[in-house]
Amino acid sequence: MPHDFMPGLDGVPAATSSISDVDGQRGVLEYRGINIETLCAQSSFLETSYLLLFGRLPTRPELDRWTSDITHHRRIKFRINDLLKCLPETGHPMDALQAAVAALGMFYPGRQVKDAENNYWSAVRLIAKLPTIVAAWARLRHGNDPIPPQDDLEFSENFLYMLTEQTPHPLWKDIFDDCLILHAEHTMNASTFTGLVTASTLADPYTVVASSIGALKGPLHGGANEEVIQMLREIGSPERARAYVEHKLAGKQKLMGFGHRVYKVKDPRATILQGLCERLFTACGPSPLYAIAVEVERTADDLLRGKGLYPNVDFYSGIIYDQMHIDTDLYTPLFAMARVSGWLAHWLEQLRGNKLFRPDQIYSGEHNRPYTPLTQR
Repeated sequence: MPHDFMPGLDGVPAATSSISDVDGQRGVLEYRGINIETLCAQSSFLETSYLLLFGRLPTRPELDRWTSDITHHRRIKFRINDLLKCLPETGHPMDALQAAVAALGMFYPGRQVKDAENNYWSAVRLIAKLPTIVAAWARLRHGNDPIPPQDDLEFSENFLYMLTEQTPHPLWKDIFDDCLILHAEHTMNASTFTGLVTASTLADPYTVVASSIGALKGPLHGGANEEVIQMLREIGSPERARAYVEHKLAGKQKLMGFGHRVYKVKDPRATILQGLCERLFTACGPSPLYAIAVEVERTADDLLRGKGLYPNVDFYSGIIYDQMHIDTDLYTPLFAMARVSGWLAHWLEQLRGNKLFRPDQIYSGEHNRPYTPLTQR
């Protein structure tokens, strides 16, 4: 195989970007040059979204307008709800989300991607409406009517309210908002690259986001936090963690929630999420899954010392959602609700110097192959 062929484009730069940066050796993640720890401590998801899309922190009037615009575009057309009602309730929420987002493009103008004003409202609608779609599907599939968004509730608080029609614990909305910040952007991953390829054709932003959702659905990208919860439930208790990890490693099986293509140390997002777990469980009661997770990490650190495998963003995030009584198969849609900000930021960046993605390939098949008539096969 030629030396310049890199399977999966591993390590091959596909774009230049000023949106986010990862130092995998030191475990540093920055959005527009601002450390992720700082954003979680001082910012909000909507302010962070503005930063990602427009390259700077908003002024107070800009943030007020941005927040108001998103708040007043949370509702979805009744035909989108009708579409969701037609889908099989046993289907995965990511499929429902992808279908609904693709359909949004039929209701709103988005094809004029060189129109800055139009692009602004496309970004507003997508960030505002994804949570409403996710919450609507979560209820419709159980035979319940969707709960309309409430304009007097903040972004994260409103989503949790739409799931249950109950005002969430005050700490829940703050922790959930931090979870959205942590999942909002992460350089050139599979879903972002998928969105960029689609964007380079000058497709509308709804199509761009729908294509990114398709890539995020895969268990090697966004679906891992669901599998982490399944793993922790299978282990059952902290006392069984070591035997489970030893069995997995002996069979050369993947330990869900561990390892990352970029980080060679513990994922900084995992460190923050673990702190969020401790805040949540101190205030709202312990989680048996968290105790198991801590023991799994301790055991893995002991057995994998020097291997460069540490918890990633998926390891602790699902434990938080589980404590908030969110269905496991909704975890990846929550990821999409956050990452749409990053996808849209890359979409806008791509448009500024757009060049159609058209990579080459290395042909490995035959040449001059004869055609065998049907009667002779």
